[in-house]
Amino acid sequence: MSRLESVFKQKLHKVLIAYVTVGYPSIEATLKVVPLLSDCGCDIVELGIPFSDPMADGATIQRASFKALENGVTATLCLDIAQKVSKKTSIPLVFMTYFNPIYKYGLAKFCHDCVSSRIDGLIIPELPLEESDELVTLAGKSGVGLIYLLAPTSTEERIKLISCKSRGFIYLVSIAGITGARNELPPDLDKFILKVKQFAKQPVCVGFGISTPEQAAQVAKTADGVIIGSKLIQLLETDDNAMTATQSFIRNTRKALDNIN
Repeated sequence: MSRLESVFKQKLHKVLIAYVTVGYPSIEATLKVVPLLSDCGCDIVELGIPFSDPMADGATIQRASFKALENGVTATLCLDIAQKVSKKTSIPLVFMTYFNPIYKYGLAKFCHDCVSSRIDGLIIPELPLEESDELVTLAGKSGVGLIYLLAPTSTEERIKLISCKSRGFIYLVSIAGITGARNELPPDLDKFILKVKQFAKQPVCVGFGISTPEQAAQVAKTADGVIIGSKLIQLLETDDNAMTATQSFIRNTRKALDNIN
């Protein structure tokens, strides 16, 4: 059983997944915040490898990505940071990235180095399932799971296919759009989650737009877990009290998930 799979084996436990862009607002902040997220109740952390054209991301994560690139963050540095972070926490780590940085690094070498850095999974939003065979094979040999996304526009055929192919969990996108904190979630989100769970062989986690503990709890009543990214990036931008604000938010979200009836 992989580390990702083991997270979802806890009975009556809703999984909390946090996203941070590596190197934003600084490399030091990343090294500090990931163990903090773990200590406050996160089960998995997504480490975003910055890319110059993050097409699936909204303004908040785009800004973080561009700033991280200005800070000199590369795929090589992300692997190094992941390795350092893995020595400070035992929770699974997942890279959220785009195909170009991996291709430039070298697919086989990247998968090999992910193992050395204790990376458990890869999320590549713009990589079509139909064009991922080579990476699937290489990642599988290395023991790194490819996590696929489903959008509300996905057909039943697509849902069945992704449910067979995704490893660790299925990343369910709450809206047909880009990332970003939102005041409200789609009213028919529960129906979409239940539709996917009819066919899913993997746990279903929902991301894109979740920005409050209340929203997280609402989604987790149906889903197996929730993913929070843009809201955390915003908290990390609050200068002097960034870590305190992040700590408080994650603890409150963990509490809300644990109190689901």
